[in-house]
Order: sequence, then structure tokens, then C-alpha cells
Amino acid sequence: MKSFKYIIYKEGDYYVSQCLNVDISSFGKNVQEALNNLKEALELYFEDNETTETIPIINETMLGETYINV
Repeated sequence: MKSFKYIIYKEGDYYVSQCLNVDISSFGKNVQEALNNLKEALELYFEDNETTETIPIINETMLGETYINV
């Protein structure tokens, strides 16, 4: 069993769940559905891609916000 870090944010009417260890994301109508769908997407990803040795380990996460002129 492997541990994965994720974030969930609201985009429009849906919640988007995004894994930080691998480039996998999903969404749902609520937070729990978004998380369940992310777990399923990760399981399907690793079912097809059995190489789990290269998964980056994330020990600490921080969430921030910054502004730039664009």
C-alpha cells in the first residue's frame, strides 16, 4: 500500500481532486466523490503502469497563493 498526497479545489460546480505524486486528477459533485474518483483513477493508472518505484515521495505539503502581473 502506498501513500499519496492530493489537493481538492472547487472549479465551477465541481470539486477537482489532483494527486501531487503523479499527474493524475479527477472530479466529483462533492468532496467525497472527487476523492473516491481520484482513488479509482490512481488504481486504474497503476493497473496499467506497474512501475511504482519512481513515484516521488512527498513528506511535506504547503498551500499558498501569490500574485503576478499578466
